[in-house]
Parts: sequence; C-alpha cells; structure tokens
Amino acid sequence: MPAEHLTFAHGALDCVARLLSVELRPGDAVAMEDPGYHHLLDLVPALGLRTVPVAVDDEGIRPDALRAALRSGARALVCSPRAQNPYGGWFSAGRREALLEVLGAASSEVLVIEDDHAADIAGVPLHSLATGGLARWAQVRTVSKHLGTDLRWGALACDRTTLARHDGRMVLTSGWVSHVLQETVTRLMTDPETQGLVAAARTAYARRREALLAALSARGVAAHGASGMNVWVPVRDEAAVVNGLRTRGWWVAAGARFRLGAGAGVRITTAGLGEADAGVLAADLVGVLGEAQATYGG
Repeated sequence: MPAEHLTFAHGALDCVARLLSVELRPGDAVAMEDPGYHHLLDLVPALGLRTVPVAVDDEGIRPDALRAALRSGARALVCSPRAQNPYGGWFSAGRREALLEVLGAASSEVLVIEDDHAADIAGVPLHSLATGGLARWAQVRTVSKHLGTDLRWGALACDRTTLARHDGRMVLTSGWVSHVLQETVTRLMTDPETQGLVAAARTAYARRREALLAALSARGVAAHGASGMNVWVPVRDEAAVVNGLRTRGWWVAAGARFRLGAGAGVRITTAGLGEADAGVLAADLVGVLGEAQATYGG
C-alpha cells in the first residue's frame, strides 16, 4: 500500500461507503465490476447512487468497458486489483498500464477506489492503479479475510483531498478507529508465528483454487479464478445448478446477486475445499450440468 496520506476505517465497506458519500451526490454514477462483490453492488444504490457496469475478465476490469463507463458520466470507479470477487481476476502489468491510459484520458476528478481486500492471501503480485500518478485515488486494505472477520479494521491510503474528506466525515460519526483494535492488528501483523500462518494459508488457498480449476478443465468445464478464493463458472441456469449441487452436498452461490448485466454463472468458494475433494465436486458439477442440459432438450 502507498505509505503517504494514510488513515484507518472500520473495514473495507465502511471505508468505501464514506468515500462515495463525501465525494458524490445522489444520482451520480459509479463504475462497478460486473460481475462484482454483491455487498458493494448493494451499497452503491443504498447511498442513492447509480451503478454503471464494467465487464471483467481474468485480468480484472476491461479497458474498453471502463472507457465506456467513464464516457457515460461515471464519477468514481470501485475495483479490485487482485482476488476479484467473484470472478478471480487480477491486474497484470499490461492491464494496469492500459487502465491507467484510459483513466488518464478521463476527467482528473474521477475518484479511483482500489479495494485490495485479500492482499496478503491473494496469491499473486499487486499491480496497483494507486501508484500510477492519478490525481484522485484511494487504496483500501483489510485484515478480515486472513486475520479474523471480527477485526473490523481497514487501512486507507489516498490523495490529500480524499484523505481530508474521509477523515472530516469520520470525525462527525465514529470519530476514530479504536486504538485497542489498531494495536491488536499491529501485533498480529508483526508476529512471526502469525506471519507463518498467513503464508501457509496463502499457499493452501492457491492450491485449492488451482485444484478445482484443473479438475473442471479436465472435464471440459470453462471456469475462471486466476487469484483469490473463488471460482466463477458460467452456466445456463443458475438455480438448476445451485439446487442440483445442493442435493449432492455442495453449497455454491447463484451468480444473480453478483451481476448487473453479465451472463449467468455460479460462484464456488474454494477456501475450505480440500484438494482431494476438487475432483468429486467437478464430477458432480458435470453431472448437474448434464441434467440441466437434458431438461432444456440439448
């Protein structure tokens, strides 16, 4: 994370909500990943703002889709540089440069919010837009994904204007993030034993995700999950797949809650999926897809 202009919040969603609420007015448009994290997709309209979908692929948001969103009037962008949820994309060095070129041609007042929520366990390098010389930028990181969901702590690095607006609003609400919580996070992040556990988790999550992707690929099933803890599988009928897998003992998420205009799919979270179970799940998914195909008559 860029070290200059650093402040804290009560988690990523709290931080993003505050940034959008102080930066934009009701009715303003926000460019959002599609498919994207469902809580963020729910947050934007709850703030009285409009969502503009930006298509993603295995390298994150697509430059052409971002260009279209900015031309349509989006005043802010919320994106994930890696471990994109639910698609799993991450910015390559080339994609970062292409996105910075698009942003450089847009208004300097567009606020880019980079949600690096799974930084320590994403399993891939960071190619950040926040270090690309943008006028308005913010990068958010949390510890809830790898140190504990009850550690409601987020760190925010941003430009001076964004920092002043964020902290000015925070003074009027919660005031500050508990110093007890900040000290707890600091001790955990600097503890050698904890660092070892996080490193082991990062390796395990990558192996589990890759095991499922390999098992699906071996069976001819297209899937996406270049980083993070999720795999996105395009399907024709989300409900049929979710219900079919449930009868076989698997719980996956229907893609509808993650989509704005993207095609149907299901999200499979692989964090707790043993490598030995990947083949079983893949085989069950193939069976369910076959049943759904038969229902539709081929």
